[in-house]
Amino acid sequence: MTRLNFLTPEDQKISNEFKKNGFVIRQVASKNSLNWIQSKFVSLIQKEFSFGKNISNLNILNFIHKKVSKSNLNNFRLKVYNSINKDPNYKYHYFEVARPFIEAIAGNELAMQKKVNLSIQLPKDDSSLLAVHSDVWAGDSPFEIVVWLPLVNCFRTKTMYILPPNKNSKFNKKVSKVRYSDNEKVYQLIKKDIKWIKIDYGQVLIFDQSLPHGNRVNQEKETRWSLNCRFKNTFTPYGDKKLGEFFEPITLRTISELGLKYKLPKMK
Repeated sequence: MTRLNFLTPEDQKISNEFKKNGFVIRQVASKNSLNWIQSKFVSLIQKEFSFGKNISNLNILNFIHKKVSKSNLNNFRLKVYNSINKDPNYKYHYFEVARPFIEAIAGNELAMQKKVNLSIQLPKDDSSLLAVHSDVWAGDSPFEIVVWLPLVNCFRTKTMYILPPNKNSKFNKKVSKVRYSDNEKVYQLIKKDIKWIKIDYGQVLIFDQSLPHGNRVNQEKETRWSLNCRFKNTFTPYGDKKLGEFFEPITLRTISELGLKYKLPKMK
């Protein structure tokens, strides 16, 4: 039986690319929303530190390590993270930067992570190291995608890596021979096959979080700022992260909302 496919050509292109590579990178769907997000972060930083009059937003972010020490990084990150997640407009703007790409991959009745994560990786700092992992290994649903948004240009070790799908099947056969807790051995198994993500400010990455991914020590001279947030179709299966606890619906359609509330009347 032939499978019906009524996707638009652009949605089909995004879907094919996502299946092949495990990720897609696109120019953000809303520059206004992206600029709102970056400006909001910079305004929070400027409440903590003073800068020269002519310094750009990108340079404030790229060289924050001149103001924040490694020992104080996590306190600083949490303060910024908590402050921006209190803004009622933040999640709306985050969704808008990637809306058409999320919908092409996950559908249009979506659930979104309640809080958007923030990563700040200073140069030479191993405290921000995210070892190789797959979110599904830890109990997350394979129906989730991650929207990863850089606030600066990210390249080489100032970014993340992912293991492409065509290499993942080979890795799955090897990984059973290595203890998952031995992160460096796991990384060495995939080192030659990983794809380092080169992505600039103004672009957005959507990736399959079931594929192994992570980062290494940032060996560049600039600080990495990136945001990440999980999305999924509201009606696909959940893992450890549940609807109402970790996710909340954001684009529920009227008939779905009515259907969820419907109660069959008692009849004789």
